Amino acid sequence: MSSFTDILLERRTIRKYTSDPLDDELLNDILTLGCRASTTGNMQVYSIIVTRDDEKKRELAPFHFNQKMITEAPVVLTFCADFNRFNKWCLLRKADPGYDNFLSFITAAIDAILVAQTVCIAAESKGLGICYLGTTTYMAHKLIETLKLPKGVVPVTTVTLGWPADKPDQVDRLPLNAVIHYEVYMDYAAEDIELFYSEKEERGDSQQFVKENNKETLAQVFTDVRYKKADNVHFSNMFLQVLKDQGFMNQ
Repeated sequence: MSSFTDILLERRTIRKYTSDPLDDELLNDILTLGCRASTTGNMQVYSIIVTRDDEKKRELAPFHFNQKMITEAPVVLTFCADFNRFNKWCLLRKADPGYDNFLSFITAAIDAILVAQTVCIAAESKGLGICYLGTTTYMAHKLIETLKLPKGVVPVTTVTLGWPADKPDQVDRLPLNAVIHYEVYMDYAAEDIELFYSEKEERGDSQQFVKENNKETLAQVFTDVRYKKADNVHFSNMFLQVLKDQGFMNQ
């Protein structure tokens, strides 16, 4: 069994899974550990949708841009910000909930992300592999419809879970002093940016990204190809509409 330090330092994103199933007991253990995550005010304003049915996974796939992990992984977990349950409890106990606002969504979204990461660490400690899918907020309206999420519930991230079929290379990380600030935020001079990003830019895979996308720099791959402004604006507007439709922008 790997040590906890090894699990964190050696972790990698797994996009290919074996056909081996994940038994109910192990999945339940992982979810139990995950739900011990920190939560705002001990409210646990999140829900987790577990998808194991092959037909349902195929239904979800287009909303995750048909990434193969969705249909190949034995388990797909959709983590949702959820004030629906808490609001109903309040009303049943003669309390007036005031959680139909943006701050409440942020509170629930933080809860959902905290439990998602804790579930992932628990899964990796058992030898399983995970992959986060950033497509959840892009297609939240479709996931709400497919997963039958009521008002007060918004999907914020999705994780595929299964036994790794390969051991891919670890992705790079910026040096620690690039992201840590002591006491106050220390803004970055141009020479700091040059230093912190040089290793990332010099990697073979980074240079390949630049070449295959016909760009001059790695930064242009992000701004012009992977995360374009037009896409950001489009999906931002869509997600804001989702928040309104789900009751989080009433005040």
